[in-house]
Amino acid sequence: MAIRVVRAAAGAVRRACGPCSPSLGPRSPSLGPRLLRLPPMAGNVEAPAPVGARPERDPKARGGWRGGARIWEETEQQAKKLRSASDAEQHRKLPKRKIVLLMGYSGKGYHGMQRNVGSSQFKTIEDDLVSALVRSGCIPENHGEDMRKMSFQRCARTDKGVSAAGQVVSLKVWLIDDILEKINGHLPPHIRILDTTATQTRPRTCWLPHGTGLKRVTGGFNSKNKCDARTYLYMLPTFAFAHKDHDVQDESYRLSADTLRRVNALLACYKGTHNFHNFTSQKGPREASARRYILDMFCEEPFVREGMEFAVIKVKGQSFMTHQIRKMVGLVVAVIKGYAPESLLERSWGEAKVDVPKAPGLGLVLERVHFDKYNQRFGNDGLHEPLDWTQEEAGVAAFKEQHIYPTIISTERQERSMARWLGTLPVHDFDATAHAAAGLGAKAPSPLGDSD
Repeated sequence: MAIRVVRAAAGAVRRACGPCSPSLGPRSPSLGPRLLRLPPMAGNVEAPAPVGARPERDPKARGGWRGGARIWEETEQQAKKLRSASDAEQHRKLPKRKIVLLMGYSGKGYHGMQRNVGSSQFKTIEDDLVSALVRSGCIPENHGEDMRKMSFQRCARTDKGVSAAGQVVSLKVWLIDDILEKINGHLPPHIRILDTTATQTRPRTCWLPHGTGLKRVTGGFNSKNKCDARTYLYMLPTFAFAHKDHDVQDESYRLSADTLRRVNALLACYKGTHNFHNFTSQKGPREASARRYILDMFCEEPFVREGMEFAVIKVKGQSFMTHQIRKMVGLVVAVIKGYAPESLLERSWGEAKVDVPKAPGLGLVLERVHFDKYNQRFGNDGLHEPLDWTQEEAGVAAFKEQHIYPTIISTERQERSMARWLGTLPVHDFDATAHAAAGLGAKAPSPLGDSD
């Protein structure tokens, strides 16, 4: 019985220790069955190996530990690959669709809307947007590195410091759950995908709730090319319209009804198709792309905020060139203040070079984009929604009141950008263009148009 117990113990040791377990001694006629050879006690001389037995090598000597670490690393890498493949497979099961996002943002501190890939010196709105898209999980990381992979396009490339209350971008995304909430969760408060689902409802047959800033569009949709018109607003303190002879650049100025009517009479002159080569840079007077169509332009009734009176000029056109709106506003201000004659506006359509002042960029805001032709074709086809944004008007207005108007007002108070710009108007040579029109030896127009 004792021998069987010893043999069972030896088998357990062999199974536990493998090839490194001590061997059993040879069978001896005098001792009967072979007994377990126990390892030497601590401090004793190592027991000699049995005759014919192969010497045991240290596992560490044959790289067992290093090999084990290598196997563990390879196993971990394989696990990561499997997890990555699993995530990719999960995303492949999600529908990937072409959508548009309705955006609002305050442009202060940003170098415009469009992303400058490879340049971290000048931060843009799209830098924060793309980061939020990747972190929310609705686009893969490599799409953020190369925006063409998600067919990204924006309606308007707003300039440095310019804000937007109705920018629209088109792109392809995975339609993850709570997509707008997740995107906005990775955006700063002054950049939002305008979502009003909390206050709107929609029939169950539709795939998204009413009032959302995300809408599905056709696969070939391009927000820039499909946009028929754009509406901008320009917010400025009304002291900009005070005459130079009694110029008042403080909070006490209030715009009179007569001055407002004159302002609107001048703004109405822009309506229609004109050659705006004098209202941008790098455009010659005979370039077809300098001709632009303005649908409407007017100044709304003034209002008082924090003791200072402001007014909002709205302009709707098919498209605008760089600095065009700021120069349209700047020329009207120069005329109202008495620095330039009213006839200068009419002469600016001609080929002669005209010195047109450029108003500050602080007050310029992209308010709305229009897709009339797209809506006529696809707006009621049962698969896509009309892109008219009427459901989002409350959200747009709230965003302007919370993030855009306060920024313009506080920045004007602190930096006095309009007041400082008004001080530069006397240095413009508005008479030179009158001499040119009369043929009194003015310089020939530059083939490249105005430059900054």
